[in-house]
Amino acid sequence: MDEVPDEFLNGVAEVVVSPRTVVHPERNEVFTLGECIPLPTTSDGPEAIQSRVVLYHGSFAVLARDQEDFDWHREAWETLTHELRHHVEWRAQEPALESFDEAVEANFARLAGEPFEPFFYRDGERLAGGVFRVEDDYFIEIEGSHGTVRFPWAGVRYRVDVPVEVFPPAFLSVQGLEDPPAGEVILVLVRPPKLVDLLKFPTPDQHEVWASVER
Repeated sequence: MDEVPDEFLNGVAEVVVSPRTVVHPERNEVFTLGECIPLPTTSDGPEAIQSRVVLYHGSFAVLARDQEDFDWHREAWETLTHELRHHVEWRAQEPALESFDEAVEANFARLAGEPFEPFFYRDGERLAGGVFRVEDDYFIEIEGSHGTVRFPWAGVRYRVDVPVEVFPPAFLSVQGLEDPPAGEVILVLVRPPKLVDLLKFPTPDQHEVWASVER
């Protein structure tokens, strides 16, 4: 807390550590590390919003038990600043982090093979070159369908042959990268937007593809 500038703490009533272990209500393998809880107020103005930030020690302990390289300080800092950002954005009436959290939930659904809205990753962190990041996973949009697609990753150019049975929207999990991230690199095949796309959101197909280096 000593490392947090005071201006980010305006309206934060307290930051506490709870001994609780908080499991995601629908996913037993996912744990809630912290929460920003809005407190009752007598005013409707955003400047009157007050919050209570809670970090759940039990959830941290579960993750630390399963990960030999678990970095308590880094994880605590990331969780604390994430929850403080919720508070700051609530006061500024800015929904960016709320949208990011929804993208994380949709990514959980994708990984679990459940239905998900195909463009959720656009609410993630936008990087250069049409790349989006949602936690440890990277999504690269490519317009097209069949044939060979090319894309750069970590300074190397790759090519992937798209299976003939794949039609946009589709998510292709790329294997064989020389420098893979902690999560996945996903090629998202999209098509030019049409009016019908505004009316319904088909759940994308998901496939695994192997990339070849293209020097």
